[in-house]
Amino acid sequence: MSDKLTRIAIVNSDKKCRQECKKSCPVVRTGKLCIEVTNESKIAFISERLCIGCGICPKKCPFDAINIINLPTNLESQVTHRYSANSFKLHRLPMPRPGQVLGLVGGNGTGKSTALKILSGKLKPNLGRYDNPPDWEEILKYFRGSELQNYFTKVLEDNLKAVVKPQYVDQIPRAVKGENRTVGFLVKQRAEVDEARVEEITKTLELDAILDRDIDLLSGGELQRFAIAIVCVQKADVYMFDEPSSFLDVKQRLAAGRLIRSLLGPTSYVIVVEHDLSILDYLSDFICLLYGKPAVYGVVTLPSSVREGINIFLDGHIPSENLRFREESLQFRIGEAGEEFLVDQSRQYGYPAMNKTQPASGFKLKIEPGEFTDSEILVMMGENGTGKTTFCRMLAGAEKPDGTKSVPPMNISMKPQKITPKFKGTVRQLFFKKIKAAFLNPQFQTDVYKPLKMDDFIDQEVQNLSGGELQRVAIVLALGIPADIYLIDEPSAYLDSEQRIIAARVIKRFIMHSKKTAFVVEHDFIMATYLADRVIVFDGIPSVDARANKPESLLTGCNKFLKNLDVTFRRDPNSYRPRINKLDSQLDQEQKNGGNYFFMEEES
Repeated sequence: MSDKLTRIAIVNSDKKCRQECKKSCPVVRTGKLCIEVTNESKIAFISERLCIGCGICPKKCPFDAINIINLPTNLESQVTHRYSANSFKLHRLPMPRPGQVLGLVGGNGTGKSTALKILSGKLKPNLGRYDNPPDWEEILKYFRGSELQNYFTKVLEDNLKAVVKPQYVDQIPRAVKGENRTVGFLVKQRAEVDEARVEEITKTLELDAILDRDIDLLSGGELQRFAIAIVCVQKADVYMFDEPSSFLDVKQRLAAGRLIRSLLGPTSYVIVVEHDLSILDYLSDFICLLYGKPAVYGVVTLPSSVREGINIFLDGHIPSENLRFREESLQFRIGEAGEEFLVDQSRQYGYPAMNKTQPASGFKLKIEPGEFTDSEILVMMGENGTGKTTFCRMLAGAEKPDGTKSVPPMNISMKPQKITPKFKGTVRQLFFKKIKAAFLNPQFQTDVYKPLKMDDFIDQEVQNLSGGELQRVAIVLALGIPADIYLIDEPSAYLDSEQRIIAARVIKRFIMHSKKTAFVVEHDFIMATYLADRVIVFDGIPSVDARANKPESLLTGCNKFLKNLDVTFRRDPNSYRPRINKLDSQLDQEQKNGGNYFFMEEES
């Protein structure tokens, strides 16, 4: 069996140890140099050809710095890129097609950004030979007979101009040089299309109000729309968008989606990496899936249709390769977690009608009275700037409503929207300091801690964590503090599609088990409908005058919300996930005429 499998060994750097791996390796004991490491070396080198896959060194390493993974042999001939010895390895590449949008879906750290770098010509693929990289002639010979051969030939002859919208938009202000840093000037400076088109783009992305603003003062959502606009006003052959929907609300996501689709021409390529599955569905013409182990290896599948691709991703099984890459499949039956606990829905808590005026900006928020009960999740739906976070802060007692009315005092735990790591120390120390009782509780461990895979980075410094890791730490912290009401603001930001569904499941199970109430603000529609027992719809004019309606059932609330957006959803017959109907399609018109903007599955 051992000769059928190829192995990859991954070693993380900068660990001071006593070379336990070398001492315990049976191959080294027979005199072969399978693991080479000295007192001076920063990192151990493991020879993948000599390794027999005994699995002793990963267990012996005190820092968990070694991963040994067996891969199917047929992947060995399909390595596209490897950064260095014992590091991340990418197999195959997604194949873009002219005149169509290619969607990429997969977990964080499985090589989506690496694939984008290679396709945009910023990174030359080395076919796994990091010590003597091949020249372009050899690379083209390797891709012979596939659509990628024509693509790379064009890249080589400089016929393809690629523009990329980066993943982390919050770093854009640092990269912009020059005196004049206003949004309008920067968009005009980059514009290669006519005036009318520039105006259309700024109007679609709602940038008109902030054209004179300095980019250092923009919020996350404004920066995101600015970054999308900068890409759209340029003329290019390849447009790449790395997570264009983060920080945006549902309405802006759809507007950005329509704009990205409008870039298509007969010869242009559009590639989108997206974690919000309903938007990915709306945007793409076909999909490539990436699976693998984060930061170890990633494999790109063959392209498939949009519906098929997303369902394969949710199912965790690829029929064409007969391969299962995830233990369980992810299903979207609404209320699946709620059926185990039939709770007595006696509405025992409430909040009064309130008004709030922000003195600085003049923003007015009117809140209608509402009531809620134990074991219930209320999801707040509305555009950015309609006062959802303000409402959370008022419930938490951080902001006082106008007049004499006040929110009844309750124990509250809040996960804020923006997470800034101030704590000096490891994640484990942070948990022991803040939520020791919950952290040591076995029920909390199985319900919250284990599913979110916190063990992967429990001993890392909080300051060094990535966005997705910080988000998971924040969710665990918020749920670990004992409280009557949990306020969770945008739990899906920075998480990949799989982690989003797991996080939603964790929050739902935790609220049901602990018989508490949660208020969740969420823009990822799939996640919001999965979580919600009832919804609070926010409407009005963003950042001017808004209103929070009283809590209503999922169906009527979603209908009201989607009617404001003029969008309809249908359900996928296999995985039951909500799918956006294309604008003015037959189903779209039928549902609008019937007033069913959001379909629940029929009780059979």
